[in-house]
Amino acid sequence: MPIKISRDLPAYNALTEERVFVMADDRAEHQDIRPLKIAIVNLMPTTVDTEIQLLRLLGNTPLQVDISFLRMGTHESRNAPPGHLEKFYTNAVDIMKQGSYYDGFIITGAPVETLPFEEVDYWDELVSVLDFTNTNVWSTLHICWGAQAGLYRRYGIPKKPLDQKLFGIFPHGVNERFSPLFRGFDDEFLAPQSRHTASDRDAIAAEKALTIQSETPETGVFIATAKEGREIYVTGHLEYDPLTLDKEYRRDLGKGLAIAVPKNYYPCDDPSRQPVVRWRAHAHLFFSNWLNYVYQEAPYDPWGTIADGRDFSI
Repeated sequence: MPIKISRDLPAYNALTEERVFVMADDRAEHQDIRPLKIAIVNLMPTTVDTEIQLLRLLGNTPLQVDISFLRMGTHESRNAPPGHLEKFYTNAVDIMKQGSYYDGFIITGAPVETLPFEEVDYWDELVSVLDFTNTNVWSTLHICWGAQAGLYRRYGIPKKPLDQKLFGIFPHGVNERFSPLFRGFDDEFLAPQSRHTASDRDAIAAEKALTIQSETPETGVFIATAKEGREIYVTGHLEYDPLTLDKEYRRDLGKGLAIAVPKNYYPCDDPSRQPVVRWRAHAHLFFSNWLNYVYQEAPYDPWGTIADGRDFSI
């Protein structure tokens, strides 16, 4: 089954060309099926690219997924195409006022990781969103800085600067082999990383509510969870496209920044050569496993109402 998105969203044509199964609103409304309600808080400056990356992965299961895009009303994005956010996004404040319920929620990374959390211009609003997910969302997937923000808000776990940017494709191990998130995973899998900071690993391990499900000595914690999968914290970017790291590398070079060649990315570490994708299969598997977990575990009222009979409180 497909992801349900607007026919006018740029991702619709991009994913259709890739033969990802997408469905416009008008057709989806004629299907008698329970869709999963998934909201995405997109904080990335690469607005459209991030939409396509996440939708590509969310559209690869037999489930119909009803997507809502949310934005921070207290932050003015300068990178989205003109009118894009106004047309396709809802202010997060509005959905909180409505008391909406979601089966799943995704909070992306953001280019603010070197700032103290409280200095991010939309921090107070994001705190409200994180608190909202505790009661109105079954499972929340936090990515990169979104994971750091969630760990800090809920458990007071700080982030610390790295000696140099963690940048490239890295092997990660699986600690919790029987976790629903890792069904079908190999003992070791590759995933992109691109960050200047890291949440304190010792603090994560000391927090009884958290379980470190995947890590490596080189990158630290990759995935931690709490509340039996109700909270998922992913420090890297399984959703990245083949050329995302390449764009970041050349962007920083163009700015005259000191940036190393992304590790394990270009053949023979040669930036003149085309990167080889070695994380795509596990990215699809991880997101499919998450959606399947949400579908199986989230309460549902068969009569079609949303709030009645659903206890999402954590």
